[in-house]
Amino acid sequence: MTAKKRKAAAPTKPAPVPASPPHQAPPKANVKTLPAGNDEQLLRTAEDIVRANPRDGAAWSTMGVVLRRMGRLEEAVVCYHRGVEHDPNNAGNWSNLGNLLTELGRHAEADDAHARALRLMDDNGQLLFNALISKRKATAFHEALTLMEKALAAEPHSAQLRWERALTLLQVGEYEQGFKDYEYRRGIATYRTRPTPGTPWDGSDLKGKRIFLSTEQGFGDTLMAARYVPLVKARGGRILFECHPELRRVLGGLPVDEFVPAGHAFPDFDVQASQMSLPYLCGTRFDSVPPPVKLHIPPDARAKATRILGPAEPGILRVGIIWSGRVTFADNARRASNLKNFLQFGTVSGVRLYSLQKGPPEDQLEEMGSRMLVTPLGPHIDDFADTAALLEQLDLLIMTDSSTAHLAGSLGTPVWNLVQFMPYWVYGDRGGRTPWYPSMRLFRQKDDQDWGPVFAEAMDALRDLAYSRRLTAKPCGT
Repeated sequence: MTAKKRKAAAPTKPAPVPASPPHQAPPKANVKTLPAGNDEQLLRTAEDIVRANPRDGAAWSTMGVVLRRMGRLEEAVVCYHRGVEHDPNNAGNWSNLGNLLTELGRHAEADDAHARALRLMDDNGQLLFNALISKRKATAFHEALTLMEKALAAEPHSAQLRWERALTLLQVGEYEQGFKDYEYRRGIATYRTRPTPGTPWDGSDLKGKRIFLSTEQGFGDTLMAARYVPLVKARGGRILFECHPELRRVLGGLPVDEFVPAGHAFPDFDVQASQMSLPYLCGTRFDSVPPPVKLHIPPDARAKATRILGPAEPGILRVGIIWSGRVTFADNARRASNLKNFLQFGTVSGVRLYSLQKGPPEDQLEEMGSRMLVTPLGPHIDDFADTAALLEQLDLLIMTDSSTAHLAGSLGTPVWNLVQFMPYWVYGDRGGRTPWYPSMRLFRQKDDQDWGPVFAEAMDALRDLAYSRRLTAKPCGT
């Protein structure tokens, strides 16, 4: 019987939970309850009300909601402040102000706004949820967990709360409960991955069964989860691995019985699991993260990279740079930087820069006239195998976080990952290292959206590295 013909069976580990009903909406103005579709009209209506009565707090807050939705954030902040000035006992308006201040990275002010909202209405689930999200984004992870426990006491089966707790626990290295809660992602409203039919794998011995490992999130997550394939194979099964074509060659060395193109019809299988469920199913703890899997670099990709890069020069550091991830990623504006910031690395004596940037941000090379300062490799890259072959012949990769960080880390290439204030959970909450990639060094933002100190720290480190390279290149006695 094929998987397509089976009725979906209930998972045995963990049991699925239905999405919890929506929290009660905060009173009056709330960004989720105002009708969308004609924001200009809504704004004009609110403005007319304010002209007639400048002390109407609800109208001011409505203007704030609409302006935020239109991307006019600084104007929205002023309107929200007018709203709470004239209606200081409206908890929903304080909460909305806190949400916007969090978005702007003004975390101390956001914390105060949410605290005021909760003092007015501490039993409102939505206000509590807004406050805990704000705490998490301010990297106050343990305070966020305290609020989550309070929220879960009222709604113990809320998939959204369990998901937020998963991300927070993983961030602070509490992997056992974190990965257990991570399974609740399928119950949240924003989950968009197609459901896989059939019996979920519970982590037990496979005894020759065919297991389908489905792809679910980004390229980087697939590269990260690939380390678990040998562990699954050791449990005696035949592995059917769903894979995007961009990753097919570089993952060609996995002990997989069949690669299934991503999005194609489901193959015949006995049990299934998401690739991103494997850390949970394999019982991963912070101190037991498996090493990255060995990637496959085809000979033709290596030959192509050698032809493009040419021979290495003694004493010269060949440094790859990437300043943006995929622009369609929701949080890319926060995690990405720009080419201008990266160009300063080219001022270090003995450093030559090579761009591995792909996508629209690659245009910055042309806009800045930087092609004489940075060698563009993007036009030569067709898939991750091409990128891997180039990385293999570079000395270092400096980048803001994206899937290539997982690629370089899996290869063991030295990679300096410049990460945002609240980074992906894989990078933890502190320190310069991650157990997932031993060759990766982390440079962290100390303040939200402030890249200056991050690049200054990386510049100092690069000068030291380049100096060491020049010293080792000199003949003895010179």
